[in-house]
Amino acid sequence: MKSLFSLIFSLFLISINAQHIYSKAYGNEKNPAVIFIHGGPSGNATLFEGTTAQKLADKGFYVIVYDRRGEGRSKDENATMTFKESFDDLHQLYSTYHLKKAHILAHSFGGIIGTLFTQQFPSKVRTLTLAGALFSQQETYDHILKEAKEYFKNDPAQLQEISEIENLPKNSAAYRKRCYETASKLKFFDMPYPTLESKTLRQEYEAGEFFKNNIRNQNSPIKFYKNEPLNNLDNTAVLKEIKRKGIPLFAVYGKNDGIFSEKQLNNLKNIVGKENFKLIDNCSHYLFVDQQDEFLKFIELKLK
Repeated sequence: MKSLFSLIFSLFLISINAQHIYSKAYGNEKNPAVIFIHGGPSGNATLFEGTTAQKLADKGFYVIVYDRRGEGRSKDENATMTFKESFDDLHQLYSTYHLKKAHILAHSFGGIIGTLFTQQFPSKVRTLTLAGALFSQQETYDHILKEAKEYFKNDPAQLQEISEIENLPKNSAAYRKRCYETASKLKFFDMPYPTLESKTLRQEYEAGEFFKNNIRNQNSPIKFYKNEPLNNLDNTAVLKEIKRKGIPLFAVYGKNDGIFSEKQLNNLKNIVGKENFKLIDNCSHYLFVDQQDEFLKFIELKLK
């Protein structure tokens, strides 16, 4: 009787938690499942969902998108933003959509979550694909600030600001935020030469319902750094461990994604293997919009 009560109580808790998680599936549930993990903290899946989810499903996949608890459309003031909570959200998706295994497609900060989830729960993951995903965070921040020093070498005010950033605690929301603000000043997230296709995708997204739900919880990074002791990670050793376990690893990045150094990307290519690594020309951080066709071709080729 006690064990039955515990089971019912556990299911009740799962049901309560599920109310906080926005998710949606695209495509035929009989097709291979792909779970898209968005960036952040303070991100959401609206851009991917509004531009790419259905098109990936049309390639023969069962595509599941969601916003992590406390982010985007999954509003929850009690969310802690920890990795454990992120893993709980993923387990909930597996339960909701009756999945035993899924391909993990992880973008930006989602790459950290996807990598750690794969390490801890390898039996649930068919493949892990890093798409413009973070994997060695301090190396990324160092690269951004190094490039900024060179770019602003004749601007004393900007150099003073960079110095202030370097003196912030490295494991803090403020340090992360100001590093990425600096990257934005350098146009590191911008596609160099927008194509007609990429401009159309963005215009349609911005004119539609998904953009209206592009909710950014500015407290998410603060909560993450407050509650999660594992931050500012270098997951290169974890990726090697995943590969040793026999889980296929793939990586696709924009050649013009300025937040990654050439050294970082070469290191990643050596880990996943040359045949499983792709750099896309005229493409930055949001590669599924910048060069959607090339992105989809890579995913279809590798995951099928």
